[in-house]
Amino acid sequence: MSAWRSVMRNELRGMLRDRTALSGIALLTLLALAATLVSWNHMQSAADYRARQQTAAQQAFDAQPDRHPHRVVHYGHFVYRLPSALAAFDPGVDPFTGSSMFLEGHRQNSANFGDVMQSSILTRFGQLTPAFVLQVLVPLVLIFLGHGVLAQERERGTLRQLMLQGAPARAIIIGKLAALWVMAAVFMLPACSGLLVLGVSAQGSLAVSLLLMAAYALYLGAWSMMIVAGSAVLARRRDALLALVAAWAVSTLLVPRLAPDLAHATYPLPDRLQTEVAIGRDARALGDSHDPQDPYFATFRQQVLDTYGVTRIEDLPVNYKGLLAVEGERMTSSLFNAYAARSAEAQQRQNRLVGRFALVSPSIVLSQLSMAAAQTDLAAHLHFVSQAEAYRYQMVQSLNQLQADAVSYADDTAKDAGADSRKRVDRSHWHDISRFTFRPQPVSAILTAMQSGLLTLLGWFSVGVLLLFVGARRMEAAR
Repeated sequence: MSAWRSVMRNELRGMLRDRTALSGIALLTLLALAATLVSWNHMQSAADYRARQQTAAQQAFDAQPDRHPHRVVHYGHFVYRLPSALAAFDPGVDPFTGSSMFLEGHRQNSANFGDVMQSSILTRFGQLTPAFVLQVLVPLVLIFLGHGVLAQERERGTLRQLMLQGAPARAIIIGKLAALWVMAAVFMLPACSGLLVLGVSAQGSLAVSLLLMAAYALYLGAWSMMIVAGSAVLARRRDALLALVAAWAVSTLLVPRLAPDLAHATYPLPDRLQTEVAIGRDARALGDSHDPQDPYFATFRQQVLDTYGVTRIEDLPVNYKGLLAVEGERMTSSLFNAYAARSAEAQQRQNRLVGRFALVSPSIVLSQLSMAAAQTDLAAHLHFVSQAEAYRYQMVQSLNQLQADAVSYADDTAKDAGADSRKRVDRSHWHDISRFTFRPQPVSAILTAMQSGLLTLLGWFSVGVLLLFVGARRMEAAR
């Protein structure tokens, strides 16, 4: 048997004989398994709930009685985004951004009903998910298991004996590292099993699941190498433990917490009230369709009259109020889209700035890669918002056009007792409006989004290899 295999077996045997280490291994393995099962069950429940709510919203919309089309514009409609298959592994920003939108005329609403806003305050401290366990808890347990793999041998004097008996320093380090990798694989097993199941499901992608598993393997592999290197370089086990725990706290807790605050300060986002005030100001500057003397809409009215070759609104073959609604919605939607684009660009800049902290925190790059794979990142949220807005605009404009075509101008402006019934159109028109169907990002786009994160993790893995070489030389020099 080669030297490194013997070292690995002895190290694993020692871990399993240590009751404290064995308890930690068992507890974390059970925690990873529980996180996988609980998260999968929660996401299945969320998917079923959203599907039921979408069906109920569609039925309520279709069940409206005969109405004036503009009443339906203000009645509005709810649309929901079903979670992706891998959202059970990493819910990402979904609990904060929400998964539904209320669509109505003259307004562009934001997503609603995020889990964090609907749950107790404890939810805001983070959910127990496989991603959280692997990103935060597993490195900490590996530190407690591996901080003394070499420092302890040095303190006991057994390290020098191993080397005098002919065991190369590199073989000893590789054996110790292999033992930690085995522990990391044990911790990853429940989550990876869940990823495989999700990857082969109808909505999943096996390629994305396998690539995500590789990313987590690189992450934990790099942590294992840094732990062994720290144990090789630092003379005492206590010093190695303190240094490694400090590195873990900074990279997985402190930097990921401070980076978003710095990004928000660098690229601030206006709050909802400021945005509403600014949009209202700009909307008034565009023109007032209710004012016959408004310059823009006076010109629009004349263009409509010229197009149809008449001199009075009453002589138009279509309802002028419907045409006004179409034009007004076009103008306000363009304004909404401009503000939404600015907000999205600011959020993307914030996200890119946070991503630059991957140079000092591998957990940041892994978190962004994991959310991209699960389609629970900022890009996926903006993808949903964009589709919902496109559907809102199409729905509202079809109703406005229905007002122009199916309701006469005379009836629309009449004030007599029977005018209200004459303004209504048959309820069958609501069924003609297409239903909202969210189209998730294609697999090719997801794989492309994961590439830069994988390269960064490979860089961290290379750093771990370099640190191991430094540790091996330190051991050989102290021989």
